[in-house]
Amino acid sequence: MAESFPRSTDLPTQSPLFWVAHKDRYLRQLLIRDIEALTKRKLLVYFSDCNVQGVEIDGGDDVFLAELLGSCPGEPVDLMIETNGGQTDATEKLCSLLRSGPSDLRVVVPRRAKSNGTVLALTGRSILMGNESELGPIDPSINGIPVEFILAAPQGSFGPLDIQVATRFRDQTQKLAYGLLSSGMLAGKDEAFIRGIIAKIATRDHYHSHGSVIDASEAFNLGLSVENLPPTDELWKRMSLLRAMYQHDCTQQGFTKIFEGSRISLVVAPKPVAPPLPSP
Repeated sequence: MAESFPRSTDLPTQSPLFWVAHKDRYLRQLLIRDIEALTKRKLLVYFSDCNVQGVEIDGGDDVFLAELLGSCPGEPVDLMIETNGGQTDATEKLCSLLRSGPSDLRVVVPRRAKSNGTVLALTGRSILMGNESELGPIDPSINGIPVEFILAAPQGSFGPLDIQVATRFRDQTQKLAYGLLSSGMLAGKDEAFIRGIIAKIATRDHYHSHGSVIDASEAFNLGLSVENLPPTDELWKRMSLLRAMYQHDCTQQGFTKIFEGSRISLVVAPKPVAPPLPSP
């Protein structure tokens, strides 16, 4: 069978040294354009290297996501995400950008969108998943302790301030999730139905670990709008290849995050640590 990706006998229009320095990005964006031709939708990517400790959704992500969304106004969008989660305040900002942006948003989770990454996934009208995809519970914690444990602990186990903070964290997450689902993916559904889903994913009553796996079938059974594609699906094979390219390129080049579309690319890399000054 003839090779089809990458292809062409034409030389790149960029200078040789420039093309070689950026060839990984060019190949990713070539595949993005192939996927867009298949779906008739714009594809945007928010990829975090989940293997690097401390890489999370943070307050600097909004400017990058806004840049991506600004590149395709008024068009239907697929947003591929990979993240272990992160700060809830920062997640709220990203959700606000997504809800005020494309009117037709589908979220693609090729591997994982955990914790507040799952909250991001709730912004879509549906979630595209496959065999390796996983969402997770969205219950918040304080210093590693689930807020539900703090609120349910015997009286005197925690101080009044701890209980007040735990209550605020719980309410913030549940309010955000309900607002996203009731106005988007599950618009028109009964409030009790939506509250029931949130009660399962935002507490420890149903999932007993924050790292519990919510695969495509589980997400569908919860009541979320899920498109579950088999490994043999042509679209899913391309999504999986693209995801593998991001993982490889982040590892090889030291990137912690990549925000990318067919014509725009923004990367985040850790700042180099300055060597210690010599002793006098």
